[in-house]
Amino acid sequence: MEPAEILSNPGGVIGVSWLMIALPLLGAAVLLLGGRRTDKWGHFLGVLMALASFVVAALVFFQMLGFAPAERRVSVPLYAFIPGVADLGLLIDPLSISFALLITGVGSLIHIYSIGYMSHDTDRRRFFAYLNLFVAAMLLLVLADNYVALFIGWEGVGLASYLLIGFWQFKPSAATAAKKAFVVNRVGDFGLLIAIFIVFTTFGSVAFGEVFPKAGEASQGTLTAIGLLLLLGACGKSAQLPLQSWLLDAMEGPTPVSALIHAATMVTAGVYLVVRSGAAFFPGDGTASLVVTIVGVATLLAGAIIGTAKDDIKKALAGSTMSQIGYMMLAAGLGPVGYAFAIAHLITHGFFKANLFLGAGSVMHGMNDQVDMRRYGGLRTLMPVTFITFLVGYLAIIGFPLLSGYFTKDGIIETAMEHNAILGWLAVAGAGITGFYMSRVVFMTFFGERRWDKDVHPHESPAVMTWPLIVLAAGSAVLGAYLVLSNRLMVFLGPAVGLPEELPAFHVVSPVGLATLALVAAGAGYAWLKYGRQEVPVVAPRGSFLTTFARRDLYGDALNEALFMRPGQWLTRLAVWFDNRGVDGLVNGLAATIGGTSGRLRRIQTGYVRSYALSIFVGAAILAGAWFVVGTL
Repeated sequence: MEPAEILSNPGGVIGVSWLMIALPLLGAAVLLLGGRRTDKWGHFLGVLMALASFVVAALVFFQMLGFAPAERRVSVPLYAFIPGVADLGLLIDPLSISFALLITGVGSLIHIYSIGYMSHDTDRRRFFAYLNLFVAAMLLLVLADNYVALFIGWEGVGLASYLLIGFWQFKPSAATAAKKAFVVNRVGDFGLLIAIFIVFTTFGSVAFGEVFPKAGEASQGTLTAIGLLLLLGACGKSAQLPLQSWLLDAMEGPTPVSALIHAATMVTAGVYLVVRSGAAFFPGDGTASLVVTIVGVATLLAGAIIGTAKDDIKKALAGSTMSQIGYMMLAAGLGPVGYAFAIAHLITHGFFKANLFLGAGSVMHGMNDQVDMRRYGGLRTLMPVTFITFLVGYLAIIGFPLLSGYFTKDGIIETAMEHNAILGWLAVAGAGITGFYMSRVVFMTFFGERRWDKDVHPHESPAVMTWPLIVLAAGSAVLGAYLVLSNRLMVFLGPAVGLPEELPAFHVVSPVGLATLALVAAGAGYAWLKYGRQEVPVVAPRGSFLTTFARRDLYGDALNEALFMRPGQWLTRLAVWFDNRGVDGLVNGLAATIGGTSGRLRRIQTGYVRSYALSIFVGAAILAGAWFVVGTL
């Protein structure tokens, strides 16, 4: 079934849905332009703008529920951005409003948490300005009704992520990580930009409502090219292979940044792009869709393997994010039913991953910013709220029965198994590895002997940090069942992604689900044997080649250095040599020749009349001799 027609009859709250973007953008402007005068109350303004945006999103959502399903795609025109190419407008439909609720809802909780986490930072006001800017840019990305406006939000997210990852720019590692994220994402953005050019050249428009209905008129080669270029852009933003190298370094930013980027905003942008473009360029049975599934399953395994060997708690969770986004990408390549499960897992992941990252930040807050899990241990009794909420997020992500991940991730695995058994079993293997590395994080952090330094005094975080954890934990526990059972989310998303009339039912108990659960339990049991029962050394042992392979991010940076950086350096040196010896050599040689010749000719100009007379006499003699010779011939 094709997506429902886009209507142009905004009214009620939907008519002012642009406030979702305008409010956090206003907050960012006030905090950045107001400067130090807003330091005392700037963080409150940042939280207020995020919450206000969430209220608008919620009101739009409830108004949409009052429409018939076929009328839940509404265009909200704003102004003529590029006449004849793209009018700036918003597309309010089940897909965009689902993202808007996630971004503003989880984003608001992260804003509130940041009040406590950043309380001692002298630049807290600037931090909240960047958070507001990030939320505004992400909302423009998901609410835009055309590719050009989407690209503006896309680049805004890239700018905000650069500012937030490098927020503590006095740390060389943070400044380097911000530049790395920015450069790697430009590679993906180049692919997206070329895709937009081809879309406009082929269809004469970049608006979703005009492009998608005409997709069948283009050649298969053109559609595949557009799909692969869109995927390249998605790989950059969502840290999928081969553009994943920036993600773990992005942990150099403050922990709320990690939660915002890795849970509800930036890394989900690529999944949104693929799902939004799915009906036209990723139909589920084409080459581009096949590549999406391959990239997704390869990334979910790579991220899981990386997570098994990280001792930095934030980097272990970053590997987990890379893996979970891989599951979403896998689902996004499986057609309309896969789109629904991809979005379901994206929403639940936004809750339990934000819960885990903010829980890690709470641990760091009580441990003097220590991130090495080998120097944790036994924190469950000293930080009970953090422990319980973290435990809920952990159970949700590994797919513990009846928690969120059990419904959404298992739904992806079942759909993949029906599509291709190889993809399905690789996804099952990824779930087993998830059970191991996430259990490792829990055992090393909250169980075992206390391994911290004597000057560290662990303590529970203040209420402004723990209450967001409680809300996120509650969502992590129940949201999956609410979205998946009775196909509630599928029915809602149907008009936006073109779901079939007969929707598949999720099996609470299935052979594939039981196999997945058994493998997850095996992974958790192995983690207990290695990190729960045995003493964890404070210094990491050398480890095997496979351990080193995982610790070094599967040599992703080394590969990029060998394939791109070193050849680039050699090319630069060759260009410099050619410029010095070739271009400059030619120019300097010509100048030296002219200069030397003029210097020698200048010696003829002596200033003596007798010399000039002698020259004239010699010249005249030569001419006379020449005439005589010519005359005799």
